[in-house]
Amino acid sequence: MLQGHQTWVFPSQPVIASAASVVGPFEGKGPLARDFDLIHGDTWVGQDSWEKAEKRLLEDACEKAIEKAGLEKEQIQFFIGGDLMSQLISSNFAARTLAVPFLGVFGACSTSMEGLALAAQLVDSGNAQTALCGTSSHNSAAEKTFRYPTEYGGQKPPTAQWTVTGAGAAIIQSGQKAVSDTGLHITSCTIGRVVDMGITDPFNMGGAMAPAAVDTIEAHFRDLRVSFADYDLIVTGDLGRVGYRIAYDLMKKHGLDVSEDKFQDCGILMYGDHPEVLAGGSGAACSAAVTYGHLFKGMMEGRWRKIMVAATGALLSPITVQQKESIPCICHAVVIERRGG
Repeated sequence: MLQGHQTWVFPSQPVIASAASVVGPFEGKGPLARDFDLIHGDTWVGQDSWEKAEKRLLEDACEKAIEKAGLEKEQIQFFIGGDLMSQLISSNFAARTLAVPFLGVFGACSTSMEGLALAAQLVDSGNAQTALCGTSSHNSAAEKTFRYPTEYGGQKPPTAQWTVTGAGAAIIQSGQKAVSDTGLHITSCTIGRVVDMGITDPFNMGGAMAPAAVDTIEAHFRDLRVSFADYDLIVTGDLGRVGYRIAYDLMKKHGLDVSEDKFQDCGILMYGDHPEVLAGGSGAACSAAVTYGHLFKGMMEGRWRKIMVAATGALLSPITVQQKESIPCICHAVVIERRGG
């Protein structure tokens, strides 16, 4: 049900039957290591290319989510997936393995919440009883596609971010027919607008995406007539330290009662203060792995009852960068609430 200009409210409150997060070895050494379902020991994941490794990460996350829900893949009615690679090759090939009806989506690093919102919409509308959504990214595959191969050893400015090697997947079901119930329900989501503030530097993704995050959070508050006080936690997708500070300052400037204890960022949470990641984490797997691992685990343990994940995405390509185009950005926000317990 549409409320306001761009927010969906889900009367049936679809259930998150299960979720899984899979990461590479570098992420597995970070502060959230205990919250991931699977940590691979090498970035090749037993494959002979970075792209095949990313596909394997997504397959692992989907298989783990299906297993945790106690389902067979034949019981999945729709798979919604996306990634950063050309023509969504990681998701397309993972869908080939799953062999279930597939919807490919692209929201860059906002894909995790775009997929989760669409899965909830399918279930809430009665067009599906069980939907799977997932996304992935790989540091070396993304570097080769968008910047330079890692073997090149190119230097980066302090505003640059580190693409997460990993994947995340979740299974959404109708509450009345859920075979597994984590106690987590999707109650609403706000679909973002494309926001472009004229930034052209591909090494400053956080600065480019921050206005889109603020735009979507403000739209959500306006549509539902709520505020920060109504949430235990609001987490952006991958603004990193640079984008997080810009978003925080913008919200203060716009009169929002934001506080650092209630406003966090997946790109900062993933790696903590590790100096090698520069401004923090990024990539489609950043918000997916942090949400489906760390945040969901915290909710089920009673740390938070109501959170919003506002995943951000920079909608650029290598060609647009070469043509000196500015960077359009978007943010999709999903609200998850814990019922009972």
